[in-house]
Amino acid sequence: MIKRVVFFFGDATHAMQRRRLFYLALGLIVIADFLVAREHAEYLWDRLPGWSAVYGFGSCVLLIFVSKFLGHRAGLMRREDYYD
Repeated sequence: MIKRVVFFFGDATHAMQRRRLFYLALGLIVIADFLVAREHAEYLWDRLPGWSAVYGFGSCVLLIFVSKFLGHRAGLMRREDYYD
């Protein structure tokens, strides 16, 4: 079973199926977000449907860009043959 899962996620021939599966999961999460009760939300933005997804996506993108900047521009990343 694990071999089939690794083959599904690692092989380029299954790219369209993976993309459809991920879009389906994303759609289900967005639909589920509209079904959540929001009467106990403390802040205004907590009442907006999809706020958690937008905030999480933005945070991940920011984290990637900051880490790329620190690695490439700030000199934290070394060449592959640095220790050779």
